[in-house]
Amino acid sequence: MEPATLGVRLATTAVVPLVKKLFARPGPGAGLVAEPVRISSLVSFRGEQRTLEEADLERLAAELTHRAIQSTGPHEHPVPADEETAVAHALAGTLQALGTLTMDDAQAVRLGPREFARELRRHAPPSAGHLSADATGLYERLVDTAALHILNFFTQRSDFVPRTLAEQTRQLAEHTAVLDLLIARVPSQSAEDARFEQRYAEHIIRGHGELTIYGLDLQHAREWPLDAAYIPLEATNGAGTPTTAERALTGQDRVLLRGAAGSGKSTLVQWLAVTAARRTYSPHLAHLVGRVPFVLPLRRVVREGLPPTPDHFLHAVRSSTAGAQPPGWADRVLRAGRGLVLVDGVDEIPEHEREEVRRWLRELMGEFPGNLWLVTCRPSAVREDWLAGEDFTELTLSPMSRNDVAGFVGRWHTAAGAGTELADDLLAAIRTSGDLGRLAVNPLMCGLLCALHRERRGFLPHSRKDLYDAALSMLLERRDVERAVGARSELRLSKDTQVQLLQRLAYWLIRNGQAEMSRADALAQLTAALRNMAHIEADTETVYRLLLERSGLLREPAWERVDFVHRTFQDYLGAKAAVEEGDFGLLVGHGDDEQWEDVIRMAVAHARPAERARIMEGLLDKSSVRSVVLAAACLEQATELDPDVRQRALRSTAGLLPPSRVSMALLLADCGPMVLSLLPGPAGLTESEAEAVVVTASRIGTDAALPVLRRFRTHPSLAVRSQLAWTWHRFDTRTYAEEIIGHLPQDDLYFAVQDTARLRALRELGGRSRIQLRGAFDLSELAALPLTHLWLPGGLPPGDRGEWLRDLPDLRSLRLPPESASDPAPMLAPHIAVTYSDDGTPPPHDARRPSGPTRRSHRAPGPAG
Repeated sequence: MEPATLGVRLATTAVVPLVKKLFARPGPGAGLVAEPVRISSLVSFRGEQRTLEEADLERLAAELTHRAIQSTGPHEHPVPADEETAVAHALAGTLQALGTLTMDDAQAVRLGPREFARELRRHAPPSAGHLSADATGLYERLVDTAALHILNFFTQRSDFVPRTLAEQTRQLAEHTAVLDLLIARVPSQSAEDARFEQRYAEHIIRGHGELTIYGLDLQHAREWPLDAAYIPLEATNGAGTPTTAERALTGQDRVLLRGAAGSGKSTLVQWLAVTAARRTYSPHLAHLVGRVPFVLPLRRVVREGLPPTPDHFLHAVRSSTAGAQPPGWADRVLRAGRGLVLVDGVDEIPEHEREEVRRWLRELMGEFPGNLWLVTCRPSAVREDWLAGEDFTELTLSPMSRNDVAGFVGRWHTAAGAGTELADDLLAAIRTSGDLGRLAVNPLMCGLLCALHRERRGFLPHSRKDLYDAALSMLLERRDVERAVGARSELRLSKDTQVQLLQRLAYWLIRNGQAEMSRADALAQLTAALRNMAHIEADTETVYRLLLERSGLLREPAWERVDFVHRTFQDYLGAKAAVEEGDFGLLVGHGDDEQWEDVIRMAVAHARPAERARIMEGLLDKSSVRSVVLAAACLEQATELDPDVRQRALRSTAGLLPPSRVSMALLLADCGPMVLSLLPGPAGLTESEAEAVVVTASRIGTDAALPVLRRFRTHPSLAVRSQLAWTWHRFDTRTYAEEIIGHLPQDDLYFAVQDTARLRALRELGGRSRIQLRGAFDLSELAALPLTHLWLPGGLPPGDRGEWLRDLPDLRSLRLPPESASDPAPMLAPHIAVTYSDDGTPPPHDARRPSGPTRRSHRAPGPAG
């Protein structure tokens, strides 16, 4: 008999009793839970009340296999006798997966028998791969049969139907919430407006639904689905309080988001636009439902210093839908308060045009109240209070954490078709090398590291300059090798020649304070350069097309416009040109200009020792805070420098210490590890100074910062200890736990936990009574901790009713974000106080701390009956 027919012959009466043994009997009170339960909590071979041991599971699988073979009849043998044991062993190993599945019973039933069996087989032991063809067929049919009866068993449990009805009710409630939001935010529309809005939403999703990853390919940027590529990042306010960047507009109508080049500002803008266009509902992103996104990259939309009016938003970004826009549509959207206005890149327009942009924003917000506004810029592009008069909240994107880097590296290698072993090797190198760790701080740099690591078979540069040198070699030298052999008649330029031409374009952009240039200006600059390059016989147009199409560094963002694919390449090449031109006075003169900051750092890296000293002394002579900090930050790039100049830079930086506020701490952190030896304290520091010192050291984020942080681990200030607890994610999990976390006094302190590894480390330290969970967790993992206070900044998972709280008998306080106030929580025990707050201070029961303006507390009702 064919093994494939066995499932039909296995009688239900023979299978059901065996399947039931896989699951524990429900205890008293079971069936009252209003939520689906995890399969792993039902099995009989896990937990303290286990009734099956591993040997019992092997016997059960052997019996099921034997009965299946018997059902074929006395004269039929689907597999040799010696393989029956191997099949049973593989089946037992597969059934063990029931104890590790994270899905709940309702999700399993929705999968259906075929997909559920496939999910079980995905956890098959290695021995299953060594079965013969007939034995494999028998094994697969046994898993299929078991899956069918397991799902049937779930549906017959007494609490399944009430719980699935509750799930359907929850889903209906979510759909209703979306509909209510849309009704509230979308007024009666003409058919023309509605049709256009649908077309525009599809246009946004197509245009912004993919992320350009530079460095994924040797020659070209490659488009990567935004959903797969997006790495959620954190942002902090002026007090250092963190929040997830994608929720920056939760409870805030106006946000100015600062972030360094390559930190993910534009990617966040894309993600917000696509999320709004899709109209998908999440309790934490309800503020985006019904919003119409307008993505306005300033370097493209500001022409001759004048930003566009709403009726020209789509024309300014060269949208293909602009011509179909109904007259007055943008005005109607904004007057209804439905707009999501995403103004990207204040730093990418000349400084003299930024004040006009500020006036433009003020006028638009006065004319169209009720909309959401997000403005992005580099950290120092505008002063601290640039939009404070317009009630903007300021946030700063944090560097990628170790978890962020690991997630990015894993996704990059998946997208590139590279192996997991290569990804693991790179992560190990980043974690063990301080230089590489300092480079892997944002998506751009991580992408370059991934590409170079793969290309160079594990060899990586150890400075920013070397990284860009290697990236240019990869992009410019490999071009001809990768092209077809027959293309011998095409123009070919050496790497050095291409760099000379590209840096001329870059330096023109920097000198003129522009982020892009007209095609005519580009051709004029290339023509001037080619006069001195007699070895190039091609005309300017041919050279321009070659650089645009084959260098991988230039692009045409709009008709007759050209720019660099990323500002960091422009700054690197422009700095090289500035040094070769000897424009040291020009560099020093812009020492307080944020747009020139990276240019000056790279110029110090390119320069010879005497030239470096000249730049550094010029910066120190300016004596402004920014120029002194910039000079100190340049020390990292100065591989050879006059010792007297180095010492002067260190003395000048020491004069800025201790930092008196967090903004100064962030500036000092940009100087890198060299500032660590200068940080004072804790003796003699005020509470705010001590907190700023800890912020500086923690933002540097290397193991070299640990000795500084150790000095503050018993500090009496809750703010200082909170910063020490929160910054755990920037360091090695176990090292930081042993050096810092294990020594922090626990009074009133919430311990921030960003991933499962840190939760386990905290458990090994004996647990803590107050925990803040940041990220996605299986909340049932909290059961072994002595929790009295729990803070969930991200709120409860969608659909969660809090049944896991029953496993936390000592819990007295649950803190949730304000947007969770509408979530029903019928399963919360009556003794748990629920607090809704979005500020960074402890909840109201910590009487010594002031409560925030958005707090609300209540006692949750107990279960009915």
